[in-house]
Amino acid sequence: MAGTFGSFGIAMSGLRYSQVAIDVASNNVANVGTDGYVRRRVVGESVASDANPGLWSRGAGLGDGVRVAGVNRMVDQLLDARARKEHGTQAMLDTRLEIMSRIEAGLGEPGNNGINAALGDFRAAWQNLANNPGNDAARAQVLARANTLVDTIRQQSSNLSSEESDVRQRLLVDVGEVNQLAADLAATNRNVAAAKLAGVEAGVLLDQRDRLAMRLSELTGGTATVRPDGGYDFSVAGVNLVSGRDAGTLDVVSGVNLDGTGDGNPVTFQITNASGSTPLLGVSGSIGAGTDALDRIIPQYRSGLNDVVALLANQVNAGHQAGFDKAGNPGQAIFTFNAADPAGSLSVALTDGSLVAASSVPGGGLDGGNAELLALKSTVETDYQRLIAVFGTEVASAKRLSANQGVLTAQIDNTRESLSGVSIDEEMVNLMAAQRSYEAASRVITTMDSVLDTLINRTGLVR
Repeated sequence: MAGTFGSFGIAMSGLRYSQVAIDVASNNVANVGTDGYVRRRVVGESVASDANPGLWSRGAGLGDGVRVAGVNRMVDQLLDARARKEHGTQAMLDTRLEIMSRIEAGLGEPGNNGINAALGDFRAAWQNLANNPGNDAARAQVLARANTLVDTIRQQSSNLSSEESDVRQRLLVDVGEVNQLAADLAATNRNVAAAKLAGVEAGVLLDQRDRLAMRLSELTGGTATVRPDGGYDFSVAGVNLVSGRDAGTLDVVSGVNLDGTGDGNPVTFQITNASGSTPLLGVSGSIGAGTDALDRIIPQYRSGLNDVVALLANQVNAGHQAGFDKAGNPGQAIFTFNAADPAGSLSVALTDGSLVAASSVPGGGLDGGNAELLALKSTVETDYQRLIAVFGTEVASAKRLSANQGVLTAQIDNTRESLSGVSIDEEMVNLMAAQRSYEAASRVITTMDSVLDTLINRTGLVR
């Protein structure tokens, strides 16, 4: 653009560009606390005076000002993909630690309310009876301590069952959330494609797309792939859950019933999409941690506890049956249990203290030899302490892994925040720069107004 009036057009373009810069900075400041918001930056480009320059012709102008080339979201796709991966791992480790910590709290070890303390009290009651074989109160105390031990064991078994039920319920809730998020992501993909086709700013939709993909990664450990139309394809363990505008469903095939009960089988999943139903292998994220708890952590500890309880009952019953009660008769079994669930079904068979076989000799004499033997610690205590120690080591390992992953995840988040997060100080600088630019463009218009006033109204005047 050439000529005197061309400067007005150049100044006007500067005003428009500065106004857009002020609007973008203002929007960044307004969304400084909005979760998932990615800051925007105005990209300007110079407007050439000659759109099609020729070899033998040259324009008289030096440029036609500035225009907005676009408003960029400050993101790095590779960094976002890494963040989703690390958040999926973090969610898996945190969920596993949360489950194991609740189980550990329910054990009551070490402490005065755990099985180890109840077992010690049970042995002490036998020792007290060995010292006072004719004392009815000592005999009653043995049965009372036996009942306390049974209650403690069954309480621990009940805690495991409750935790197992809670994990199954959470698994169903997480699967439902995954399916809802998948449907939302497919709808967002559709809107993003439509917005880009219409040339409409799609920043808000892209922010929503990223939030949905991040949450899906936390739940499943899946991966998102950018589509040419700006949407995301999302896959779990290599199977497409979301493909463009189409969303599949994640289903629990076995291990958990729809009412939250278990069916005794390992937990398995499948994804049903346009291609059919495909089994999943290796689901991660929160759902993966819940699956690991149901298939390995809880059953493994329950099996160890059942072995300890069965050993305890069999050893005590064998020792008791080798002795003689107050009337001189052979001792009976003290404990009964169901071999399929020793910890959950253990009970005390005797209710009469006179049937406690404290004597090692028949005839009803005041002998405490058998009670002395039953008061001694056995492999039961050792096996139980080993079970607790192994589980405690796993919990400590889970804490370390979660903490170490937390450092890595925080580092990735900080890097993303430095790029995508809104800095009030930086936006204030941008606002001031845009303000000064706007003032300078306005000054150009004022100057040209003065020049034209002189040219039109004062040129040729003779005084």
